[in-house]
Amino acid sequence: MQVSVLLCVSVCLVCVCAEGKWRSCMEVREAYGALGFSLNIAPQQEIAGDHLRVCAQGHTCCSAEMEDKLGQHSKVELEGMMEETSSTLRSTFISRHKKFDEFFLELLDNSEKSLNDMFVRTYGKLYTHNSEIFEDLFSELKRYYTGGNVNLEEMLNDFWSRLLERMFQLLNSQYTFTDDYLECISKYTDQLKPFGDVPRKLKAQVTRAFIAARTFVQGLMVGREVANRVAKVNISPGCSKALTKMLYCPYCGGLPGLRPCGNYCQNVMKGCLANQADLDPEWNLFIDAMLLVAERLEGPFNIEAVMEPIDVKISEAIMTMQDNSMQVSAKVFQGCGHPKPAGMSRSARGISDVFNSRFRPYSPEERPTTAAGTSLDRLRTVWRTMQHSVIDIKEKLKKSKKFWSTLPDAICTKERASEDEEQCWNSHTKGRYFPEVVKDGLTNQLNNPEVEVDITRPDTFIRQQIMALRVMTNKLRNAYNGNDIYFQDSSDEGSGSGSGSGCTEGCTTEFDFVPTEAPVVEADRSDPQPAADTAGHHGNTPPPPWLVAAIAGAGLLVLMQWR
Repeated sequence: MQVSVLLCVSVCLVCVCAEGKWRSCMEVREAYGALGFSLNIAPQQEIAGDHLRVCAQGHTCCSAEMEDKLGQHSKVELEGMMEETSSTLRSTFISRHKKFDEFFLELLDNSEKSLNDMFVRTYGKLYTHNSEIFEDLFSELKRYYTGGNVNLEEMLNDFWSRLLERMFQLLNSQYTFTDDYLECISKYTDQLKPFGDVPRKLKAQVTRAFIAARTFVQGLMVGREVANRVAKVNISPGCSKALTKMLYCPYCGGLPGLRPCGNYCQNVMKGCLANQADLDPEWNLFIDAMLLVAERLEGPFNIEAVMEPIDVKISEAIMTMQDNSMQVSAKVFQGCGHPKPAGMSRSARGISDVFNSRFRPYSPEERPTTAAGTSLDRLRTVWRTMQHSVIDIKEKLKKSKKFWSTLPDAICTKERASEDEEQCWNSHTKGRYFPEVVKDGLTNQLNNPEVEVDITRPDTFIRQQIMALRVMTNKLRNAYNGNDIYFQDSSDEGSGSGSGSGCTEGCTTEFDFVPTEAPVVEADRSDPQPAADTAGHHGNTPPPPWLVAAIAGAGLLVLMQWR
């Protein structure tokens, strides 16, 4: 009787063990096949798991080759999750950089075409004979915008000096001037102030607007590059092992549909993305600096607001030199010596006759269109559109703060992690996950229960991106204050590594700008009236040729101020 009982128990135990050992793996095979893998290496029933290196050994539905392939796939899946999670951020910087860059380049090209078309039709040979001054200016402005090593302040000073030299020669066409004499005239520019205070004010406005525009577009480019690079995560061996355990060890345990517990997923992601989280503080400072410059583009650095009063200001400068031409010439002769007479060949009678009937500044309504049909009014409309884009980018920039430190939250959503704390994969089996969630960043991963992280070896690539953001943030802060910072190449001469192109004497963070809503612009537009009176005062006397040349320069600066 006892022998019969023992035999019966033994048979039952064998049956139970056999039933447990040979449990079906069909559900696992279906899930494994859905990932795109061949089912040839997937067992149909459970097997002994002594060969497993990541998942728990014991009865399993995974062969050794399956575990390897699932481990490789876990890396691909994390890369895909990063790609998906960062897609909005990356597309924002890509699209906005392209849009702003195209606008500013179009603005430069159309302005140059408009000026050339207007001056050729209006001033003919007088403009074409002096057009290199304007061509050089546009070339330098474009070179500056596209990242060239151009000191805006020095370049604009040089433009005014060259314009003064040409005007002075036309004004005193009865004399011959050597190169040394013209250089002497340039040295007296600051003392003479032939254009009054207009060059100084316009220079401050132009440089600050240009600095803000270029730096903002550069910031969008840097944000784009950093986001693209950091989104490509460097998966360490410890992270790879933790990912496999979290995502695919449920397959090996016969539970392919079981999602990881939320806190478990958080710990794995915080370990895998610890270096990305360390980017966050510098990223937030960068975003804050971008927002500050965006505010400048909306307000005092608004190119439209800078452009509106330029024609009046230039007319004011021209009339200032016209009224003071005799005093200017007398001071130059006193300081540089009396030039030699030129003789009859230097007569300006022909030039005066040509421009006598047409000499006057354009009113805003009369400004001609370019050959392509793009008018200044259209460009104003384009800029207003760009202002809306600035508002749009500001909102998107604000949303991108703390992006890198919140990646675990963005990845461990309810689609990827279970909300049921009892019905989830806790790294070993189905049940509650008890360890606490660690904090963000590399140094906090020392006690991460899920991922082995070497906190003594920060990711060099991420550190490079942090430095790139730090440099760009510094440039943005300087641009906010109207200053330009650039680093010279080793081939460049001169001392120092920076330039305060936009900072004139007495520069502070308080700006001497006319706000869009200020009535000063309207008051300035009454300035041309004295100019008309001046013209009337001269009666039938033809305007001096230098004044004609000055008007050409005026038209250029209208467009230059747009920058």
